[in-house]
Amino acid sequence: MASEGEPGDLIKTAHLFLLSTAWGMQLWVTFIAGFVLFRGVSRHTFGLVQSKLFPFYFYTLLGCSFLNLAIFAVYHPRELLSTGDTIQIVLLFSSVLLAATNASWLSRATTKAMFQMQEIEREHGLGDEVGLSAHRAEYQRLKEKDAKYRGLRQKFFTFHGLSSLCNLVCVICTGVNLAFLALHLEGL
Repeated sequence: MASEGEPGDLIKTAHLFLLSTAWGMQLWVTFIAGFVLFRGVSRHTFGLVQSKLFPFYFYTLLGCSFLNLAIFAVYHPRELLSTGDTIQIVLLFSSVLLAATNASWLSRATTKAMFQMQEIEREHGLGDEVGLSAHRAEYQRLKEKDAKYRGLRQKFFTFHGLSSLCNLVCVICTGVNLAFLALHLEGL
């Protein structure tokens, strides 16, 4: 691990804290909270909660990723980068870019389409059910008969899919960076 000067204990602690905060938050939001909420509250309540949590989540992830990239870049000058260092800096930069994309564009577009869909669903008495299986036929009929709803649904799933993909890539980037960091620990 080539570096220009050794970081002090405070910098090492900050780097580890930011990386582990991002990782823990990513695992919780991506693999636990959404599934628990989706199975426990109505669809429209789920959407409302997600619309409030996701901006905070994406901007916090963006901040952690940016600070980690900055810390790493300061102590790893371009001229001294090993292959492993280059991989880490690319992963950190990717996390910043993808979190920024989610925070500034995909999350907003997904939420906007979702609220427009919910408005139409409410007009048809839908949205208060919990989970996917309830009123499946009614949602299918609504999709078939209402072109506006069908278009909004397509838009929602496109943006949601892109947002999920960006998020999963960020999870992988953070996990790989944590693994690199763990492999350079001298002890526990």
